[in-house]
Amino acid sequence: MSDEATRAILLGTAQDAGYPSIGCRNPCCEHARLDHALHSHPACLALCHPDGRRWLIDCTPEFPRQLAMLDGLCPPLNAAPDLAGILLTHAHIGHYTGLMHLGREALATPDLPVYGMPRLLDFLRSNGPWDQLVRLGNISLRELQPSGSLELAPGLNVEALPVPHRAEYSETVAFRISGTRASLLYLPDVDNWEDCQPPIEELLQSVDHALLDGTFFSGSELPGRDMRQIPHPTVSDSLRRFAALPQQKRCGIHFFHLNHSNPLLQPGSEACVQVEHAGMQVARPGQEFLL
Repeated sequence: MSDEATRAILLGTAQDAGYPSIGCRNPCCEHARLDHALHSHPACLALCHPDGRRWLIDCTPEFPRQLAMLDGLCPPLNAAPDLAGILLTHAHIGHYTGLMHLGREALATPDLPVYGMPRLLDFLRSNGPWDQLVRLGNISLRELQPSGSLELAPGLNVEALPVPHRAEYSETVAFRISGTRASLLYLPDVDNWEDCQPPIEELLQSVDHALLDGTFFSGSELPGRDMRQIPHPTVSDSLRRFAALPQQKRCGIHFFHLNHSNPLLQPGSEACVQVEHAGMQVARPGQEFLL
């Protein structure tokens, strides 16, 4: 492993509520409660630069445990701060509410950079308890521009790409992350592939690795729920859509942000076999990508 490459480390692959999910007493979660190896935190990616700085993409309700996980996998160097910054995709609970741990009751960070789109930052400034983090200087809000490139460190750039998703409180973006060796697309939430601009296939052709919204394997996982209220492209549909991509690009696709009902959380399931046969992959906690 080269010291010159940025390490991208998955600290969670589940949907916002984690796995097993609160209140679920179905076999999918009861089985996981008995086997800690199956547990997964909500989707979160760490970026570890060779100079010792570390960033998180998304800040989940499991932030304390994910930071501890990161310390074990990529300890900070030379007494560096816990984090150099946090980049947020949008304002749904699994993606920003971990910010509460940055306040004076917990880490009490000094001016930690938090990057987000304009509407998301306005939401943080205008609503408690997040506005207190701003007033007390625990976080320093940094505005991202759509499709604008942000240099986090030498040889490490991030681009915010707007994607269609429920916008109750903020816009939603994916991130295209480029290192000196490779690039990665981080896209945990999207309503559908059809409305993505640029087209999702074009985005996939532009990166070496892709972490894609795999929330539901099929549309029948949540009986009694109106799936139109929580739209996501199903993995089954994505497998068909991306079948025409070159083998190398299909191999770089990893499905994550998995709902507790998703059989991809069960290693060896028929759903996992289908993904493997399609030449794509299921993301796993702790997985690393060299950028």
